[in-house]
Amino acid sequence: MESSFCAAPVDDAAIRARTDSYFNRTKAIVTRFGDCVVTYAVFVRRPVLSATAMVEQWLKNIAHERGIEILVEPVFPEGEWVGAGEPLLYITGFFSHLVDLETLVLQKIGSCCVAAHRAYQMAISLPKAQFLAMEARHCAGYEMQELMVYGASVGSRTARKEGAVGFVGCANDATAAFFGQTHGFGTMPHALIGYAGSTLRAAEMFHEVYPDKDLTVLVDYYGREITDGLAVCRRFKDLAEAGRVGLRLDTHGGRFLEGLDPQESYAVLDRYVPDALRRYRSESELRNLIGTGVSAAAIWRMREVLDQAGFEKVKIVVSSGFGVTKCASMADASAPIDVVGTGSFIPKLWNETYATADIVTYDGSESVKVGREFLLPSFRRAEENRRNLMHRDDRPRG
Repeated sequence: MESSFCAAPVDDAAIRARTDSYFNRTKAIVTRFGDCVVTYAVFVRRPVLSATAMVEQWLKNIAHERGIEILVEPVFPEGEWVGAGEPLLYITGFFSHLVDLETLVLQKIGSCCVAAHRAYQMAISLPKAQFLAMEARHCAGYEMQELMVYGASVGSRTARKEGAVGFVGCANDATAAFFGQTHGFGTMPHALIGYAGSTLRAAEMFHEVYPDKDLTVLVDYYGREITDGLAVCRRFKDLAEAGRVGLRLDTHGGRFLEGLDPQESYAVLDRYVPDALRRYRSESELRNLIGTGVSAAAIWRMREVLDQAGFEKVKIVVSSGFGVTKCASMADASAPIDVVGTGSFIPKLWNETYATADIVTYDGSESVKVGREFLLPSFRRAEENRRNLMHRDDRPRG
């Protein structure tokens, strides 16, 4: 995984150009008037999962490149829950060595910790489903993608400890290593179906070129999810019976799955999960259950027609807006989902991702901005643990 931690710059010129100017000026002032050793505490204002390995590796690269020492001490193990305002890590070194790094450090902390928390929530909501990370198209460049997919991998590992399947791969090769893979997953976009002229023909083309690959087919292009889905299953009956066919629902939010409307959607859920409709629902929750697009009713209906046609082993793959809320709604409806393709672990409210760093000691003396005194107790605990560890290490060996 560490081989992927390479998008961020480590050369001084790039760092100077990308950091805030007042940090660059502070570096010059400190260099002139005398350096000191400082410790920064880095925190996020909302609950997150700790995902600091990326910034730790970057700081390690910086220390190597500059020939300096930077001590980075994570407060929490990777993937552990962190309360709002609790320091995620401490960074110690000479002030002149660290001050120009603050901007770039903060860019690498908050967003991936929030993404980790969201990915965990999604995976734990649907513990039996496999998730595929499809964030790349929603990211502002590769550096953001790397942060997001790293966060998803951290959240997924935490969810797996609690019995969820979690994220098993992603959409492209560049970030596949975060999930222990060598390549990205995926079969076809809508464009291939438009090119082929029919859903079935696109499936045939794919299978001819990739006969050893499992076949997952988008079935919403022509608005005939059921008709085209069954046609693919019948054409590739042997693959379907072997569990090597999947139908991907990506139905546009402006229409219902083939054959459904509000009344039929209610009827489908009433057949399979009637209790899901008998609790109070917000408007967004109700839409996830019986509305347009890839609703719980649409998924249940697809499972129903597949089973009735004898294709019990055909998988249902879903995409389109599967974030924290939608995954929770699907869990409420026990939606029979096999695979979720999603980039919706990307933080929904970006201002929740803002990380902050404050210096808590100068040459060993505590000093922190008024209002940030809450950073000191955990720092003192960390110092005490460090002293105790050093004391144990200094004891004579028997």
